[in-house]
Amino acid sequence: MQLLVLEDDKEIRDWLLTSLTSAGHLVDGFAKGKEALIAATTREYQVLILDWMIPDLDGLSVLKALRSAKVKTPAIMLTALADIEDKVAGLNAGADDYLAKPFALSELLARVNALGRRVFVESDDVSQAMVLRHKDIELDLLSFQCQRAQQKILLNTKEVRLLEVFMRNPGRVMTKSMLLERVWNIDFNPSSSIVETHVSRLRAKIDKPFSTSLIETVRGAGYVFG
Repeated sequence: MQLLVLEDDKEIRDWLLTSLTSAGHLVDGFAKGKEALIAATTREYQVLILDWMIPDLDGLSVLKALRSAKVKTPAIMLTALADIEDKVAGLNAGADDYLAKPFALSELLARVNALGRRVFVESDDVSQAMVLRHKDIELDLLSFQCQRAQQKILLNTKEVRLLEVFMRNPGRVMTKSMLLERVWNIDFNPSSSIVETHVSRLRAKIDKPFSTSLIETVRGAGYVFG
């Protein structure tokens, strides 16, 4: 799933990004509420994870602004505030769940997955769907199952995430830098061949056994899925 994390504590944010990424999710992390608000209103996410206590624009204010803007993405509030009144305030502001700090990663993952199941949409709009479909290929982001032309294809976690990025951006040139950021959550490294290696492995599974290719190389630019 595509997740947004708002957390101003760098150590906690880095831990969340690493842990959620390792669990197979695509994660965008933000330290400032204003940046998270812009991202949440201009990009598609399945779940928002918002820290309440943020200096510039706190998580509760971000959530209120999103709900006012009719953004219905499920949100989990993270906070050290454990009073019933605080929980009620968060839920009344539009939060779907509430997790008090400190918390166990396993509990956060379970809550993220539970909220993700709520937004399952069988739709041609791949930006909203948890089951992505394009032409004759289908990718289930909840079960990590893939099939093309009704033939099951076994993908590992990184291949699922790479294919998800491609399927959410059909017809768009995806550069090496964009793929490194979205799939591996790392900055561009011109000496790294990790993208080429994984795209080649993905092609071997979803393209080579079939008559038509879905992933095309755009020389000097990147790749196009279509």
